[in-house]
Amino acid sequence: MIPVLLALAGLALTATPAGAAETVPAAESSQADGVKEGESARSEDAARVSEWVAASGDHGKLPYIIIDKKAATAFLFDATGKSLGHAPVLIGIAPGDEATPGIGSKNLSEIGPAEKTTPAGRFLAKFGVAAGKQQVLWVDYATSVALHTIPPGNPKEKRRDRMLSPTADDNRITFGCINVPKLFYAKSVSPLFRKKGGYVYVLPDTKPLEAVFPRLRVQPFLNAAAADAARTASTD
Repeated sequence: MIPVLLALAGLALTATPAGAAETVPAAESSQADGVKEGESARSEDAARVSEWVAASGDHGKLPYIIIDKKAATAFLFDATGKSLGHAPVLIGIAPGDEATPGIGSKNLSEIGPAEKTTPAGRFLAKFGVAAGKQQVLWVDYATSVALHTIPPGNPKEKRRDRMLSPTADDNRITFGCINVPKLFYAKSVSPLFRKKGGYVYVLPDTKPLEAVFPRLRVQPFLNAAAADAARTASTD
């Protein structure tokens, strides 16, 4: 794919293939911007996916993140399925669960408002180089969707304020990438994903959950079979 010339925050940067991801910042710094310990009130969909992944081992013994777009929240888990906390996120401006074909080869200026979606699905994410030799966690390299911290850019977007606001109503502001707090990225995501990568499960906006994660359909039957086997073993 032809390298893309990006212009963000007035600075021209040459991207690697499929590198239209918004560039990673230097600093936003606040202790309040890190991972939040303990359990958050997960939505029903987030709870279903987290239970399914842990029970099925779908994550292949790698760390994983569940992105609940409706709640604008990321839930982080280690390779054993242990919950490590949660953090607010910023996501694509437009609701939607598909990426526009060929979007990874477009300049940012060529991406229309309706195309600025964060696609739903199960992604094997790995660190790699984006524009300006910046390291990002590539969620979907082909469509230039990455997970990274808030980029420098238009101050009028008030991305940090949106991230720290108490509601999810104003968290749709990116071109499709997933922005996370700096400390969450540096202290939690990077150490877990740096060596072998991990999985990112992005929950849908409009699609049925089972359409995005088909294996969810069989999990109740597997749970029932496991329970029956446990009961049988206890009576032997």
